Amino acid sequence: MSVDTTMAEKRSLFTPFNIIAGIILIAGLIVTVMRFTVGLGAVTNLDQNNPWGIWIGFDLMCGVALAAGGYTTSAACYVFGLKKFHSGVRPAILTAFLGYALVVFALHYDVGRPWRLPYPIFVQQGTTSLLFEVGLCVFLYLTVLFIEFTPALFEWLGMKKIRNVVVKLTLALTIFGVVLSTLHQSSLGALFTIVPSKLHPLWYSQYLPVFFFVSSICAGLSMVIFEGTLSHKPMHHLMDEEYLSNHDGLVLGFAKAASLVLFGYFSIKLIGLAYDNNWHYLTTGYGAWYLVEMLGFVALPSFLYAIGVRDKNITLIKWAAGLTVLGIVVNRFNISMIAFNYQLPSAERYFPSWGEITISLFVVTIGVLVFRFITTRMPIFYVHPDYKDEH
Repeated sequence: MSVDTTMAEKRSLFTPFNIIAGIILIAGLIVTVMRFTVGLGAVTNLDQNNPWGIWIGFDLMCGVALAAGGYTTSAACYVFGLKKFHSGVRPAILTAFLGYALVVFALHYDVGRPWRLPYPIFVQQGTTSLLFEVGLCVFLYLTVLFIEFTPALFEWLGMKKIRNVVVKLTLALTIFGVVLSTLHQSSLGALFTIVPSKLHPLWYSQYLPVFFFVSSICAGLSMVIFEGTLSHKPMHHLMDEEYLSNHDGLVLGFAKAASLVLFGYFSIKLIGLAYDNNWHYLTTGYGAWYLVEMLGFVALPSFLYAIGVRDKNITLIKWAAGLTVLGIVVNRFNISMIAFNYQLPSAERYFPSWGEITISLFVVTIGVLVFRFITTRMPIFYVHPDYKDEH
């Protein structure tokens, strides 16, 4: 292990990253006070036509999709027996756990009475509501992710007995997590099947649950590569030889899977387009934007992934991963905001306020800081010395 804690401790607190993060945190705290003292109207552009804005479109819809790396990586390792991906499980689980935790945190800003957020789960269940199904799955999956994360926490705290108990539950937790992810990733898409008159026909489809689930797999595979790329340089000193030696193999394996799944996603999107006979919309302005999404953020990264795997070009694969992650954000923005209420005049269309954008940056910054805090202290990128014999 090449952990150099002494070097880390000597680093100055006033780095460009810390200064920018500090400014965002201060701005976010100010908007937070405004949100919870003056109300939603003071900091958002939400109204009766647009009750869901960027806090749902980005913080929730994108956050849940991009956190799918947790179940895809753990399923590949423990369910399909691809042990070469083992070194990537803990970073993926941590990213997923923080992603879902921040989704719940961000929901407190969007809900009118946030203190009643647990109410549908524990007091009165709306069992016929898709929102209840999504909320229950997210609640259960967040619990599963926390338990899956705790071995690293217990190793850091030196609690061997309880750590060993949790490790024995790994396979059961992985299977439970895959089932829950399948349910709520698809249900997020199903939420929009109840608004056929508000969502543009190019994005509306009865197959939206399938589209959301398949695209979440693309997002999860790509996010593991993307997150690893961002972490590799600043946290290189925290990564042991096993992680570093397996890194390129993990990237190539995930790139191959991402290329195939993206191609499959592109194919079923074409089937949906043909089934609804929406070809004539492709000649409109929305059609041009739809083609940008499908060709630029689905077909192109699928092709780049395939070329990268064939040539073992890790750099090209990392660019493809970044393009796919951006494509998932574009897709979720299109469905929840850009193509939503498309029939309204431009003056009544939604655009996020500076307060909403500030809170979204605030949430992302908190996630990055917590990720850095945990990875610099706990065995995420390396095997704890007491458990090397288990690997």
